[in-house]
Amino acid sequence: MSLDKLREEIDRLDLELLDIINKRLEVVLKVGEVKNQTGGAIYRPEREKSIIQSLTSKNNGILTKEAIEAIYLEIFAISRNLEKPEKVGFLGPDGSFTHQAAESRFGALSDYISLSSIKGVFKAVQSKKVKFGVVPIENSSNGMVIETLTSFFASDLKIVAEVMMPIHHDLASKCDDIKDITKLYSKDIAFAQCEKFLESYGFDERVELIPVESTAKAALLASKEPNSGAICSHVAAKIYDVPLVFENIEDKDDNFTRFLIISDFENGVSNNDRTSTIVTLPNRPGELVKFLSEFEKNGINLTKIESHMVGSKSMFFIDFDGHKDTPSIAKILQNNKNHIKILGSYVKECL
Repeated sequence: MSLDKLREEIDRLDLELLDIINKRLEVVLKVGEVKNQTGGAIYRPEREKSIIQSLTSKNNGILTKEAIEAIYLEIFAISRNLEKPEKVGFLGPDGSFTHQAAESRFGALSDYISLSSIKGVFKAVQSKKVKFGVVPIENSSNGMVIETLTSFFASDLKIVAEVMMPIHHDLASKCDDIKDITKLYSKDIAFAQCEKFLESYGFDERVELIPVESTAKAALLASKEPNSGAICSHVAAKIYDVPLVFENIEDKDDNFTRFLIISDFENGVSNNDRTSTIVTLPNRPGELVKFLSEFEKNGINLTKIESHMVGSKSMFFIDFDGHKDTPSIAKILQNNKNHIKILGSYVKECL
């Protein structure tokens, strides 16, 4: 088949796709009308995950699971904005990895508000300035984010979803030739995480490495200054219109950050849930063992347990598989209701 014929076939299929997507969105609008009457939640991550899993299992073509997820997450985001446009707050600045995590779930068309602190994100959701907030909870290199834990202590907001995101650094510059780059901006930790790349291309010897407070600011500076570049996220490069020169330049490929999406509602039960809690126990020998033994007896898998001091209180951040409303779990939570703060049950993400 000739190239012209192949392009004609692509054009024909594109029109079919457009027609099918429009028909899907018409049904979405009807769903939105029903939800408005019944008060149903617009964002249903367990439903979205179920759709992606079903499509992946029935896929007989060349699309990968990752490709199916990327396509449908954008369709879901467009659908939600048709049903009811919602604002999303995130830990800024614009172009941060938290911004990237937010866009990965709420799409390019949502209304995003950059906030300067995690506490500010919680306040924005609590005051209904935004419907959803996106905050980091832990990084594979740096551990738990204490400000997120302390914010949960003072809030009744719930975790409605999580995003497990690999942290990739990109080199962005307006220079046509990397030899023309004389200044390179980024966070100091990003420079440290890309040492091998910098050495391989001689950046460590001939280029001035300038630390700034965020990789997003690095991209902003690279967009304005001649003969400069930035190590930043791809979303920061996109926002400030700085072309990507190299992608995924970090030394290790196992660095990830876990982000939480918070809101003022709770999720229903799915077949792949995680529950997060903050537990404060009496300061007596054996209390932790006694508490944890209830999970063992009921065959409930604990996926994370960390002890922290929040203010003057000693507490444990505990994740386990399952939904808080599952009978065996609900019984444990009821038995220990004076010691447990339930942060939310939500669909479990995997890298």
